[in-house]
Parts: sequence; C-alpha cells; structure tokens
Amino acid sequence: MRFSKRYNFAATTALLLALFSTASLWVFLYIFFNLLSAWLLLFFLISFLLSFFIVQYRVEKFIYFRIKKIYNDIRILNEKDFPKPSVTTDLEVLTREVENYVNVKKLEIETLNVRENYRKEFMGNVSHELKTPLFTVQSYILTLLDGAMKDKKVRKEYLRRASKGVERLTYIVKELDMIAKLEVGGLVLNKENLNIIELVQNIFDLVDMKAAKKNISLVFDKEYTDAIMVNADRERIEQVLTNLIVNSVKYGKQDGTTEVSIENIIKNKVLIRVTDNGEGIAKEHMPRIFERFFRVDKSGSRKEGGSGLGLSIVKHIVEAHTEKIYVESQLGIGSEFSFTLEKGK
Repeated sequence: MRFSKRYNFAATTALLLALFSTASLWVFLYIFFNLLSAWLLLFFLISFLLSFFIVQYRVEKFIYFRIKKIYNDIRILNEKDFPKPSVTTDLEVLTREVENYVNVKKLEIETLNVRENYRKEFMGNVSHELKTPLFTVQSYILTLLDGAMKDKKVRKEYLRRASKGVERLTYIVKELDMIAKLEVGGLVLNKENLNIIELVQNIFDLVDMKAAKKNISLVFDKEYTDAIMVNADRERIEQVLTNLIVNSVKYGKQDGTTEVSIENIIKNKVLIRVTDNGEGIAKEHMPRIFERFFRVDKSGSRKEGGSGLGLSIVKHIVEAHTEKIYVESQLGIGSEFSFTLEKGK
C-alpha cells in the first residue's frame, strides 16, 4: 500500500501499532483460550484505521502550533497568514513551504525598507532644496527690517536678491507640482504635428551662449535638409530636449561637443539621441539618475544650479507620451540620452 508523503509518518506508525496490538491479542487468545479467530483480521484493520487518524490529527496539530510559535518568536510572519490546510507531516515538504514563505516575507520587508530609505532621502532633499532659498529670503528681509531699509541702494539690492530666492522657491514648487500631475496622469498633453529638427535648432539658439562659455559645439550628427515630423506636445518635448541639452553643456568638457541625431527605428517611431563627450556617469549611479533630487556630484551640481528635478520630469513627460527613454554612459567618456516619439504626418 502506497501513501502520499503527507501521510507516510501516520501510516507507518499506525501499521506498527496495529501489528503490535493484533499480535498481542493473538498471543493472549492462544495462550489462555487456545483460540484463533478470523476476527483478528478485522481487529487489525480497525486498529490500523483508528491509529492512523489519531496519529495524523495529533501530529498535524503539534506541528501547526509549533510552527506558529516559531513565527511568533522570529516576528517575520503573521500567524494569521499561515494557511492551516498546508500543514503536512512530510518534513521535506513542510521545510520547503516554510522557507518559501519566509523568503517571500523577507523580500516584502526588504522592499519596504528600500521605500522607507527612499522616502527619508526624498524628504531630506526636499527640505534642503527649499531651505536654502527660504533662509536667503529670510536673511535679506530681516536685515532690511533691522535698519538697512533706510539705505535706498542697499534696500533695492536686498529686495532683488530676496526676489531671486522667491523665484527659486516658485521654480522648485512648480516642478514638484508638474511631477505630481505627471505621476497621477493629471497633466493634459496637447499633441500636434511638429518639426523636431526645427525644435532642436531653436533650443540650440537658446543654449548657444551658455555653450560658448565652455566652447562646446552644439551640432546635428548630419545635415537634415528635410523636416522630420513627430506627433507630440510641443511645449513638453521642448522641455525634455532643453533639459537634456542644457545638462550636456552643464556637465560637458571644455571644447567639447553636444550632438543631436534623429533616426527612424520602426515604421511609426523615431529615436532622438542627445550625445556628449563630457564627464559621464558612474555605473553605480545609473539606476538612480531619474530619481527626484538625485545628484551624481552633489557639490558640483549645486554650483551648476538646477533643482535636481529635471531628469525626473524628462522621464515622466516621455512616459506620458507612452514612449521610452534610455541612457548609456561611461565615466570620463560621455553620455547619451535617447527617447522615442511617434512619427507625425
């Protein structure tokens, strides 16, 4: 007779008990009454069945409560989560089930820890970004209130500096508001057919003076004689390209190059690449570059300015167009950001 592994222990124990009790009864009847009866077979079957059910029930109860105690001791699992029907007397299966369950819970805990660390870091970054302009505005206003207001020249200069601090605060709040809207799908995109070559050239013209300070060339990978039309929100894609091109200049090397290329990848998609030969990004920072307020070089980034929200907004805008953004970079060699857009008509 073959039993499932779940019942092996109970079946083996019940068989031994039934054999022992039947043999004992047979010896008793034979010695004292000199009797042998066919009823011994029935007794054996009844003994086996009763023993089997009693042993199986008791062992399952024992294992179940012992496991619950272990769960309570290690405080990883909630006993309410432990499914009673899964209890088995097969220790191999039992061990595997417990290990799988513990691994799942450990993964959940690790995920929660990562989220908690991200939340703490995010709150710290928000606090830092808002604190600097707030303290700047506060210090100038307090100085004016303490008597500097009487000096017309000082008053005008301090009010100008305070105004710049307020503008900085407004800029950060607006970008945070935009990210919030993008994340919940609350930002409406006004898609239209636009010439991506013309849009890039306009951004080159706007960024040209900033690039000239580091003698960085803003170029296309080749001469585009014909328009390349895409279907997208002009204002948002302009924001994406401006951010990527400005970043390439900001972190670019002296006498470097920022190159933009547009490629047809499939029938209805184009790929826009923004490539530079600047500082590049270390491999360990790559998974986090699209996080809000994340900075590869915190001190250097703050000197260059910016809110630390640009790339996060870029990613959200591209994804709001149901498109993809990619990044490839090598430290000391340069970076390439690319994203897809739907072809226009």
